[in-house]
Amino acid sequence: MSATRFSRTDLAILAHLQKDGRLTNQELADKVSLSPSACLRRVRALEEAGVIRGYVALLDPAKINLSFVGYVNVKLEKRGRMPTDAFAKAVRDWPEVVGCHALTGDMDYLLRIHVEDLQHFSDFVMNSLLKHPGVIDVKSSFVLESIKDTQALPLTHLSGR
Repeated sequence: MSATRFSRTDLAILAHLQKDGRLTNQELADKVSLSPSACLRRVRALEEAGVIRGYVALLDPAKINLSFVGYVNVKLEKRGRMPTDAFAKAVRDWPEVVGCHALTGDMDYLLRIHVEDLQHFSDFVMNSLLKHPGVIDVKSSFVLESIKDTQALPLTHLSGR
């Protein structure tokens, strides 16, 4: 399934599932005006094509005491490929890191960290991040207020507007 060739029905299915991944097939079929069997075929095709990567429960960080969010820019030493490979492996093992992106510009990575409080953040930075042998610089920023925080991707560019 090509990224540029989605029917209106496929886009409607994706939009509804991004809002509520727990919809039953019957509920979804009703919302997109399909029979349940046709709806299920389309959902399975989207899953098999990798458009739908999986289903998750989105937790409220405040309800599980992880509402302190920090963004950390990380710079690695530039000798060979080894620092980036080792750093990527370490990031996958650090539960506090919920997002990591390689960047252009002065810094190499941007990490999104969810922790309990400033002390937990400080412990993570001092005892994990700064002890990693490839890390030569970090710059941290903290979230004061979340204006928009969604996992839903925009689909309007696929509809031909």
